[in-house]
Amino acid sequence: MTNAPTPLTAQEVAARRKRVLRTAWAIGLVAFAVYLAFLLSGVFGK
Repeated sequence: MTNAPTPLTAQEVAARRKRVLRTAWAIGLVAFAVYLAFLLSGVFGK
């Protein structure tokens, strides 16, 4: 038999949301840095 997962408390949901947002911002910043590097390499690469 499989046990159903226990429901998360409000604090656990808030902590998970905070971690997800932090991860999303980090990925967004990395993507923006790659985009900016590509743009600048085109400008200064001439």
